[in-house]
Amino acid sequence: MLVAMVLWGSSFVAMKYAFYELDPLLVILGRLVVASLCFLPFIRHLVKVPIRKKHLLPMLGMGLCEPCLYFLFEVAALQQTSASQASMISTMLPLLVALAAGAILGERISRKTVIGFIVAAAGALWLTVAGQSTLQAPNPALGNFLEFLAMVCATGYIILMKYLSRDLSSFFLTAVQCVLGALFFLPVLLLPQVHVPEEVSLSGLSIILYLGVFVSVGGYGLYNFGISRIPANQASAYINLIPVFAVILGFVILGEHFTFWQFLACAVVFCGVILSQDRKFQKEVA
Repeated sequence: MLVAMVLWGSSFVAMKYAFYELDPLLVILGRLVVASLCFLPFIRHLVKVPIRKKHLLPMLGMGLCEPCLYFLFEVAALQQTSASQASMISTMLPLLVALAAGAILGERISRKTVIGFIVAAAGALWLTVAGQSTLQAPNPALGNFLEFLAMVCATGYIILMKYLSRDLSSFFLTAVQCVLGALFFLPVLLLPQVHVPEEVSLSGLSIILYLGVFVSVGGYGLYNFGISRIPANQASAYINLIPVFAVILGFVILGEHFTFWQFLACAVVFCGVILSQDRKFQKEVA
C-alpha cells in the first residue's frame, strides 16, 4: 500500500509535466494502452478466471468510475489547478469512502468521523479560496472542484473493488480496469480538437511508459491487492500519504509553491482527516 501511494503521488506530477507536451487525453489513452499491453503475457490465465453474471455489472461500474470518469475529471482538474493542490483534495477520499460505506454497505459511522469530514471539507474549501492564479494553476477553484468529483468516482471504485475482490483476484481486476479504460478513451483519436503529433519526444514517451507500467499496473495492482487483504476504510486511509509525495515532487520538479494561507488550509484538511479516524469506534465495530 505504501509503495502504491508513492507511485500515485508521483502520477500527479508526471501527468502535469506530460500535459506541457502532449494533449491530456492522449496521455491518458497512452498510459492505459501501455498498461493493457503489460497483461498480454498473462492472457491465457486471465481468460480462465471464472466470472459470473453477478460480477459483470459491478465490473463495468468499477471501470466506469475508475479509470474512465476519474481520469476525465482529473485531466480537467490538472489543467486548471496545480498538482500539489489537486493531491491535497485527494485527502478527502478516505472520508468519502467511510460515508459511502455507511450509506451503501450499512456500516456505522461515528459522530467523530462526520465532524472530521466537515473539518476536512472546510479545509479543502479554504485551500481553494486561498489559491492564486498562476501559470501552473490558472483557475484553482474550478480545478479543485473537478478533483473533488474525481474523488467521488474513486469512492465508487473502492467500494466496488472491495465487493469484487471477495471472488476475483486483484491481478484480474487490475487488468479489467486497464482494458476498459483503454477502450473508453480510444475514440479520442477521432476528436478533431485532439492533436496527434507525428513524433513524440523521448521525455514524453518515457512519462507515458512510466504512467502505464509503474502507476497503472504497479500502483493499481498493489492497491487492489492491499484492498483485498484489509478493510476498505483502512486501505483508503493510505490515500492521505499521496499529497506528501506529490507536494515534494511538485516543488522539486515543477517549481510549485504553497502560500502561507494554503499551508494553514492543508493543516486543517489533515486535522479533519486525523479527527475522523476514530480508532475506538473502529475496534468496537470490528
